Amino acid sequence: MAYEAGALEATLAAAAGGDATLFEELRATFAESVTRQVDLLERARCDGNWVIAAMRLKGLAASFHSNALHDLAEEALYAAPGEPTVVRRLKVFVAEFSAD
Repeated sequence: MAYEAGALEATLAAAAGGDATLFEELRATFAESVTRQVDLLERARCDGNWVIAAMRLKGLAASFHSNALHDLAEEALYAAPGEPTVVRRLKVFVAEFSAD
C-alpha cells in the first residue's frame, strides 16, 4: 500500500492552522518519525522489538489519521519478524510521502 494524500494531509493542515512553515515542519517530523520506526523494524532481531516498532507505527498512523500507514503497521504486526516485504512497502510509503 502506497502513500495517498487525504486525511493525513488534512490533519497536518488543521494542526498547522494555515501556517505553511509549521505545516512543512509537521510533515517533516512525521516523515522522520516513520523513518525511525521503519529503521528499528528493519533492524529488529527479536519478536519483541519487531512488535514494539510496528505498534509505534500504528500509533503514528492513528495520531495523524493515516489509513495507509495503519494498514502497513497492521501488516507488520501479523508478519513474521524480519519480513522484508513489509519493510520494503513501508519504505515506499515514506519515499512517496517525502516526495509529495
